[in-house]
Amino acid sequence: MDADLIAIAGFIVLFALAALRIPIGVAMGIVGVGGFALIVGIEPALRQLSLSALRSASSETFGLVPMFLLMGSIATASGMSAELFRAANAWLGHRRGGLATATIAACGGFAAICGSSVATAVTMSRVALPEMRSRGYADAIATGTIAAGGTLGILIPPSIVLAIYGIITEQDIGRLFIAGIVPGLLSVFLFMLTIRILGWFSPDAMPASGTRADFGTRMRTLGGVWAIGLLFIFVIGGIYIGLFTPTEAAGAGAAGAFIISVARRRLSFQALVGCLVEAIRTTASVFIILIGAVMFGYFLAVTQTTQKITGSLIELGLGPYPTLALILLLYLVLGCVLDALAMVVLTVPILLPVILELGFDPIWFGVIVVVAAELALITPPVGINVFVINSVVRDVSLVTIFRGALPFVVTEAIVLILLVAFPAIVLFLPSRM
Repeated sequence: MDADLIAIAGFIVLFALAALRIPIGVAMGIVGVGGFALIVGIEPALRQLSLSALRSASSETFGLVPMFLLMGSIATASGMSAELFRAANAWLGHRRGGLATATIAACGGFAAICGSSVATAVTMSRVALPEMRSRGYADAIATGTIAAGGTLGILIPPSIVLAIYGIITEQDIGRLFIAGIVPGLLSVFLFMLTIRILGWFSPDAMPASGTRADFGTRMRTLGGVWAIGLLFIFVIGGIYIGLFTPTEAAGAGAAGAFIISVARRRLSFQALVGCLVEAIRTTASVFIILIGAVMFGYFLAVTQTTQKITGSLIELGLGPYPTLALILLLYLVLGCVLDALAMVVLTVPILLPVILELGFDPIWFGVIVVVAAELALITPPVGINVFVINSVVRDVSLVTIFRGALPFVVTEAIVLILLVAFPAIVLFLPSRM
């Protein structure tokens, strides 16, 4: 059978399986193995599948994923997220929209030790949402703020999505992590500015608390978040100065979170077992996606799909930035039907050669992809963060949460435009490593 027809059929089957809610990793594996077998034979395809699983399981680089997941799980179980919110509330909560602003600040801080948008959204739904609702915040504003703040989990390092991007593209994961810092801070600032603007137009939706914490209370709350600052400086600072590789930093971070939690008597044996189980489950799902992506990559290689797509886009003669605009438009469309990690593992092997041919930096493109994935987390009809919050707060409809997240979708689009227009925002810190 003609390789082009096999490639087209493979993509049709892939999207059909995704529409049937087959896990994307399994769908990519089925298409990858099946398409590879049609071209080179069943035996080589099955051999390649077993070797791919073995190489992924034994990869030192892949080892950072379970360690960072464990670090975030321990941080959650030991109450660090609640401490973050209390500190942010003490400093910012007295202003109009202050609780929403504090939620964004807490999401950014928690993202710095978590690496998962879903975990950030779930945690803040339980910590911040009851407080905002008790202060009279509209459900749309409260839930939309948490949905948007949760997206920071895949941008501010250590980001699991950036790590997977680095594994797939064989880019320096440490440089990718450092590249996410300034864009992450920019997103936090613009999210806070968005809340301030919303407060001007809808003051009743986010009332001021009327109480201002005294200086002593504020300083005491900072004493509760020292552990998070220490962990972030230890892990990300260690990567930046070359003290750790990313994998070593992940192990050190997990160990550090465990030691701090035990020393503060915040982690019971039962809670530790729960953290280990949660990290194992999430790692297994990521592992399946990664194996599926590897097999799908072999399928793309034998059908020469990547080379043909690259050639076709270059032959359009649009130039680098118009072509990039088409790619980002594709991400915005795919973001409406795929979650962030699925979008990355599906598209990056196809589109990275195009980006390199156009002369763009692969580290910069990794951050651009993650910001595009952030948009996907809060845009309908999928919007994983929206569904996650809805599963925690059953009495708030999906429509309400999407409506509250809409202003932040616009803000995130502005962030994306700024990063495209000014690549130095992304590349300044990595260039100093």
